[in-house]
Amino acid sequence: MRRTPPPTRSSTRHSTRGPDIGALTARPALAAVAGALTIAFSAILVDLAGVSPSTAAVFRCAYALPALAALALLERRRHGPPPRAAWRYAAVAGAFFAADLILWHHAIAGVGAGLATVLANLQVVLVAAAAWLLLGERPSARVAVAVPLVFVGAVLISGVIGDEAYGADPALGALYGVLTAVAYTGFILVLREGSRDLRRPAGPLFAATLVATLVATAAGALLGDVDLLPSWPAHGWLLTLALTSQVLGWLLIAVALPRLPASLTSVVLTVQPVGSVVLGIVLLGEDPAALQLAGVGIVVAGIVVATRRGATAVA
Repeated sequence: MRRTPPPTRSSTRHSTRGPDIGALTARPALAAVAGALTIAFSAILVDLAGVSPSTAAVFRCAYALPALAALALLERRRHGPPPRAAWRYAAVAGAFFAADLILWHHAIAGVGAGLATVLANLQVVLVAAAAWLLLGERPSARVAVAVPLVFVGAVLISGVIGDEAYGADPALGALYGVLTAVAYTGFILVLREGSRDLRRPAGPLFAATLVATLVATAAGALLGDVDLLPSWPAHGWLLTLALTSQVLGWLLIAVALPRLPASLTSVVLTVQPVGSVVLGIVLLGEDPAALQLAGVGIVVAGIVVATRRGATAVA
C-alpha cells in the first residue's frame, strides 16, 4: 500500500547464501529511500484506479501474489522451509493488513490521497503505545512528546477546525485514517514476531499478502462493494500498484530498514507521507487547506520525534 514495513528484531547479519539481497544490503539507505518513494505512489494509484475500497484491496494483493510466490520459492530453495510459527504470524498479519487497506481506501475517498497517507502513519506512535500496554515495553520520553503532537495534527487534517477543509468528507476521512493506523499497528506487531529471519523478506510478505487477498474478498462481499470482474484502465493501475508498492517497495524497505543506523531512520520515515502529500497536489490537483497542511507538518514532526532512536517504520 503506500506504507513501509517494520524493521525485524533479528540480527542484522545476513547469510552469504542469499545473493538475491546482497546487493541491497550493501547500500541499505539508498534501498530504503527508493522503497519509500515507491510506496509514496500507492494512494495516487488507488485514486487513479477509481474502484471501490474493497476492490482495490483485493487486486492490489492478488496481482502481487505471483511475483511474491516466485521470490518466496527462491528463498525456500536457498534456506529451506521457514518455521511453522512464521506462517501463523504472517496469516494473522495478513488479516490486519486487509482491514488496513480497506479502511485506508475509504480514507482516501474522504480526505484525499496525500492526507489519508499521513493519517495512516500515526501507527508510528500507536505501535509504541500498544507495545507498552500489551508487551510491557515502556515508551521513551520522545514518544510521550509525540503523542499529543500527532493528535493535534490529526484534528487539523480532519477539517474540524476551519471551513475550507479539502475532501469529500474530511471528518469521516480522518476517522477512517486513524482506524487505518490502528489496523496497521496490529499488522506491525504481529509481522514483527514472524519476521525474525532477515534472509527471508519475501516469504512472510507472500503469506501475509495471500491471506489479505482472501480476507479482503470476504469482507468486500459482506460489505457489498467488491467487483471481481477486471476492467480497463482501472486494473492497469491496480496491477501497477501491486508490482510497485506491494512487491518492489515493500521488499526494498523490508530488506533495508533493519540494517540502517538509527540516525538515518527518522529521515527515511518521513519520505513516504510527505511524498504522498506532494504527489497528491501535483498529480491529482488536491488542494489541502492551510490548516490541513499545518496538520501534516505537525504529524510529520511527531513521527520524527517518535522515531529518532530505534523507531518502527511507516506503513
